Amino acid sequence: MHINMKTSLKYIVVLVVLVGFVSCQKNSRPNYQYMPNMYESVGYEAYQESDAFANGVEAQLPAEGTIPRGDFMPYEIEDTNEGYDLAKTSLKSPLDSTQVDYEKGKVLYDIYCGICHGTKGNGKGKLVEREKILGVPSYDDAGRAITAGSIYHVIYYGKNTMGSYANQLNENERWQVVAYVEKLKADLEK
Repeated sequence: MHINMKTSLKYIVVLVVLVGFVSCQKNSRPNYQYMPNMYESVGYEAYQESDAFANGVEAQLPAEGTIPRGDFMPYEIEDTNEGYDLAKTSLKSPLDSTQVDYEKGKVLYDIYCGICHGTKGNGKGKLVEREKILGVPSYDDAGRAITAGSIYHVIYYGKNTMGSYANQLNENERWQVVAYVEKLKADLEK
């Protein structure tokens, strides 16, 4: 097949133009912004003053005594040593025997507690065995004398090196774990 000079010149020009476009492209930064509002949005003042609100500010505090919707219930006992003692002596589980689900409690316990406290509650979890943390006592240690209230309080606020699990477990789940920990304690004391 014979290609004349004009056709080959057209191919060369097209090739040069394509090479020019490709060689000018930098992948490290965008070339053209086709909708610049998506890249550089207009800033709005979140707490601007307005005549629509009593004190002129849009963000308002909730009315006194209100609680968020959903499963949230306020926990009134403070995160202090006195609060711990109060929870230990006075806080009782709202679950009756028909509402306790040991299987659910075991699953949650294994996820959140077993790594340190051990699956049997003997203080020999994987992290303790590998000496990543030390000093996790067994649930049946005589000096601990844990109760449902003290277990719930520690799950809610944490204690010593244990952090809080209030954000990971809702109220019902915390009480399920409390029931399972009490079961583990009873099993260890046999």
